[in-house]
Amino acid sequence: MKRYLLLLVGVVAVLVSGACSKGGSSAIKVGVIAELTGDMPAVGESCKKAAQLAVKQANDAGGIEVAGKKFPLELFIEDNAGKADQSAAAAQKLITQQKVHAIVGPNATRYALPASEIAESSKVVLITPWSTNPKTTLDARSNAPKKHVFRACFIDPFQGRVLAKFALETLRARKAAVLFDVASEYNKGIAEIFRETFEQTGGKIVAFETYTTNDKDFSGQMTKIKNAAPDVIFLPNYYSEIPLQIQQAKRLGITVPFVGSDSWGSQELLKLCGDACEGYYFSTNYAADAATPAATKFIEDFKGAYGSVPDDVAALTYDSFGLLAQALKTAKQLERGAIRDALARIPLYEGVTGNMQFREGSGDPVKSAVIVKITGGKFKYFATANP
Repeated sequence: MKRYLLLLVGVVAVLVSGACSKGGSSAIKVGVIAELTGDMPAVGESCKKAAQLAVKQANDAGGIEVAGKKFPLELFIEDNAGKADQSAAAAQKLITQQKVHAIVGPNATRYALPASEIAESSKVVLITPWSTNPKTTLDARSNAPKKHVFRACFIDPFQGRVLAKFALETLRARKAAVLFDVASEYNKGIAEIFRETFEQTGGKIVAFETYTTNDKDFSGQMTKIKNAAPDVIFLPNYYSEIPLQIQQAKRLGITVPFVGSDSWGSQELLKLCGDACEGYYFSTNYAADAATPAATKFIEDFKGAYGSVPDDVAALTYDSFGLLAQALKTAKQLERGAIRDALARIPLYEGVTGNMQFREGSGDPVKSAVIVKITGGKFKYFATANP
């Protein structure tokens, strides 16, 4: 009798779960996993604000129509505290307890990777706004594309090649040095792509230095870099680390330009780095001062709601919700599998960060990159790099 009762409970649980994911919901449930505390709270805050704005606008317009019926959006926000295990736990909670139809986030690759594994195994759509490492959307065992994991940003191989060519062709650098976090998939991956491209196209890497997450003293690595006499220094590291690295380099008398990746894109970088970052460049997904009409409206709406200019994480989060909304409108029903299929079939999405499309079988969008220059304490558009 006891075994029968346990079996019955299990069957009921499966039926309830199926009902929630197959149209039994009265709302479109979207989870957000953001780095609200931990090592990059500015990233998490931008993500949360953009998500709340996107949901408010959708609900103010009466919700999103799916298969002839309008549904409001219900938002569930989880803080991963800047930890990989909490990212996975947050994804599990959103899927099994909140019964979300889709997840947006996490942002940083080291947190998006574990969450994406949970989403893929649970067959729930996850769109990461900011994780550029190719591994996020690839199955670790087969190296084939994950079916349920997508992103709104470009990927590191494209970004690394853009930056290497920019250093060679625009900055006229022939010798480059690199400093990166060897414990982070994002930093390590883009550093290796930069080195490969720079050397293949005629340059020479004279120093390839590493550190580990949460290190604060970079003087030893910077001394080696100074002695190697590079023309440019590449730092594919997060906004919270860059100020210390550049300030320590300057104290050692290093005067060559620095170039960074999209992880520089937070407005917090300007506050933390001050004049030390003036005149340097980084790649990103959008520049607020070179906005399209769609981006201009988003910037105005964001400023109206929060009193500040949105950074790239905010713009990419907003585009993640835009991609999801476009998929929902063409989905055959409010069901996790139908949402995934509709998202994979999007032929073109005209977003805040530019136009993008998904190739068959891949969650990586085809889109352009932007080069930004730090000028007068602000991020200024410098150039566009097309795929």
